[in-house]
Amino acid sequence: MSTGLIIIACLALIVIVIIQIGKVTELAAKIRGEEAVQFESNKRTANFMLLFLIGFLILTIWSAWHYKNWMLGYGPHESASAHGGALDSAFNITLFFTGIVFIITHIALFWFAYKYRGRKDGVADFMPHDTRLEVIWTAIPAVVMCFLVIRGLVAWNEVMADVAEGEDSIEIEATGQQFLWHLRYPGADGKLGTRNFKLIKAGENPLGQDWMDDKNLDDFMPADIVLPVGKKVRVRITAIDVLHNFFLPHFRVKMDAVPGMPTYFVFTPTKTTEEYRQELSKYPEYQQPSDPNDPKSPPLWKAFEYELACAELCGKGHFSMKKIVRIVSEEEYEKWVKEQQSFYLSSIRGKDFDPRKDEVLDIEVRQRKQDFDTAVDKALSASKPEEKIIRLNYVYYKTGSAELDGKSKYELDNLVSVLNKYPNMTIEVSSHTDSDGEDADNMTLSQNRSRSVYSYLTEKGVAAGRLRTRGYGESKPVDTNDTEEGKAKNRRTEFQILTQ
Repeated sequence: MSTGLIIIACLALIVIVIIQIGKVTELAAKIRGEEAVQFESNKRTANFMLLFLIGFLILTIWSAWHYKNWMLGYGPHESASAHGGALDSAFNITLFFTGIVFIITHIALFWFAYKYRGRKDGVADFMPHDTRLEVIWTAIPAVVMCFLVIRGLVAWNEVMADVAEGEDSIEIEATGQQFLWHLRYPGADGKLGTRNFKLIKAGENPLGQDWMDDKNLDDFMPADIVLPVGKKVRVRITAIDVLHNFFLPHFRVKMDAVPGMPTYFVFTPTKTTEEYRQELSKYPEYQQPSDPNDPKSPPLWKAFEYELACAELCGKGHFSMKKIVRIVSEEEYEKWVKEQQSFYLSSIRGKDFDPRKDEVLDIEVRQRKQDFDTAVDKALSASKPEEKIIRLNYVYYKTGSAELDGKSKYELDNLVSVLNKYPNMTIEVSSHTDSDGEDADNMTLSQNRSRSVYSYLTEKGVAAGRLRTRGYGESKPVDTNDTEEGKAKNRRTEFQILTQ
């Protein structure tokens, strides 16, 4: 509080001093005459102009040198993309010519203000026309501008070249919305699914993906951008509500995200996040703590992250559109991709608004086979008999019946494949029920269901001598029968590896 009062008092004092100086000047003018005071004021102002000419030039040169290691394109901030060097070069060429103009203009402006100040004996020259001067100041800028435009066009054509058909690349999508970015990657098929703005629904389908398009089913939506170094990336860029801008400063990528008008940008990252950090670590400026309020916080170079920002003022929450960008090795990228979950399978599948909830999808069949094979490999390496039991999670029967549901064939075909792969394997197929109904009826039902699986396998060519069947009814529950969830777990079909 006391510091604030002191500041206010100092400001008030400065205002009073300025007012008093004005009054003194006015009084002096009355005493010495208006003309004499005016010439003295002109001289004083001209001297200030000369001082500003020198001081501002020195300050400009000093500040550029002092802060060069913080500016993109200089010091440690060389471009981290293949095309960025062309843009930095074009910028430096433009800066060179405009810098010359700046220095000449700056000197001329303030030197002329000094030299041609109002004086008692000063007489102005009248120059109505000078053709040679007009030719010079028209021709030189025109030639320089032509050079800059041509150089810029060359850089533009290089930077904006699209991916050629069949070229090895990755395509991702970034959609701007107040106040976040929706990021979308293709799944194993390498293709982004189609979208329809009429399908957009907050909380259910934020991008309007068409779930009837199979390419959408494996697309995933990560929190951050992760890309492999040295791989060409094509970014689809669009927006849902207002104008945004997809800006990756360290990669020299900047493109408007316009509602209803998809744009794109292609770039190739050339430095991993860790490589950029190591470059920063060579400069003393980046040894400072990343948190000014915590001297023990990691240094700036170690806390560095590439970032995605919105370069348009898209609203009050504009600042929150920052996202982390990680550039990693090809191996790290492949590992990261495998850890991602399909948005459809994790957030849409089986819900009331899923238009394909009654279908068994090819992507699920492939995923279930992978899970099944993993479970079999684990059981084969196990030593305890109970660890060699594998549940057939997707074998279904019609309610109260032993008749197999058509959706069961995919899981049973996986079992046929395993039995064909291991010709010496023998198994016991068992079926279980919950506690609803009579014990004897449940026992009979479970036995008949095991026989249904047996019949399916033998029809597929599996030798009958390799199969045993058992029905356990409700005698071996794995969960409580007091809840619907527990009952669902108890109603199951399993097989146990007897010999391998």
